[in-house]
Amino acid sequence: MDSLFTANGKFNPNETRGKVISCKGAVVWGPGQPFVMEKVQVDPPQKMEVRVKILFTSICHTDLSAWKGENEAQRAYPRILGHEAAGIIESVGEGVVDMKEGDHVIPIFNGECGDCAYCKSEKTNLCQRFRVNPMKVAMENDGKTRFWTLDGRPIYHFLNTSTFIEYTVLDLACVVKIDPHAHLRNMSLLSCGVSTGVGAAWKTANVQTGSSVAIFGLGAVGLAVAEGARLRGASRIIGIDINPSKFIKGKLLGITDFINPKDLERPVHEIIAEMTGGGVDYSFECTGDSAVLREAFFSTHDGWGLTVILGVHTSPKMLPFHPMELFDGRKLVGSVFGDFKGKTQLPHFAEQCMRGKVNLDEFITHELPFTKISEAFQLLMDGKSLRCLLHLSD
Repeated sequence: MDSLFTANGKFNPNETRGKVISCKGAVVWGPGQPFVMEKVQVDPPQKMEVRVKILFTSICHTDLSAWKGENEAQRAYPRILGHEAAGIIESVGEGVVDMKEGDHVIPIFNGECGDCAYCKSEKTNLCQRFRVNPMKVAMENDGKTRFWTLDGRPIYHFLNTSTFIEYTVLDLACVVKIDPHAHLRNMSLLSCGVSTGVGAAWKTANVQTGSSVAIFGLGAVGLAVAEGARLRGASRIIGIDINPSKFIKGKLLGITDFINPKDLERPVHEIIAEMTGGGVDYSFECTGDSAVLREAFFSTHDGWGLTVILGVHTSPKMLPFHPMELFDGRKLVGSVFGDFKGKTQLPHFAEQCMRGKVNLDEFITHELPFTKISEAFQLLMDGKSLRCLLHLSD
């Protein structure tokens, strides 16, 4: 049993508060290199920071892209990746008054300070200082890392979170307190994938009852879009993916029609136009592929169609459109974290999930101990998992 808990399982941080913690972390030393389970020294939280014991973490395609080194901005090593998780606050730093030891929390890569002009605006969920930033590799407070090797080498942070470790240090702006009765196992999914997809349907697109939707890419985010569209009463939800196994899960999450581009001799958007009488009302691009983005855009109805970009585009290619192609009434918008304001809006979404509005269990396809993180990544690469949940607790 971890020293954070007593023999009967009661929370007790007295042994660790204010001290450097030596714990297990999955360290990446270079692009595509194997994860190495190492003893990592984790500093106490500084001003406006919290230290969290991670109990569950899962793997997103963004983690996979970063591990491969596909984005130049993410090439800082050694590094601790991971950004989808849930845990318990072990200790808090100076100035933290709205959270305390023992609180149940989820980290968010797109933070919310609550004080800047962005956070005070209803027009955006970005934050001036704590928005998602793959260039950022250290803490906001002093520009230093809180992770160290046993011989004193710095280990860099990732996406404001770094959850592939037993204890992590987070800026207060990047931590969301949730109901202590919520099952942390499921709540970890709200750190990224499910919130991003459902939020894109509810908040970014504002999908209307009776509308039609096309989703390009049926990973966890795409299927979360489907769930969000279903809950909004969309009459037709078309899923597009080259992996036919995704269609089975898709049916459980509201998808009504399926298209495998490999089975077609014509562009997907032409097929969708025929199926829907001119195109869908909303399309969602969840692959990060510019050619797929073009198909998603033209799968919407001219005059009013809206395409939401959710995929992470690591390629240097620019948008695959001529400016005049935007003059037919179709619109294109990007969505970060489903347009949820993390700290002010995510707790309510978590409560909705607790009441069963969103079936989070359907997104967890595998569960493994933390030490098998490489196996979990392989499952994602092979297209066999949506979310593989890693257990960090004993």
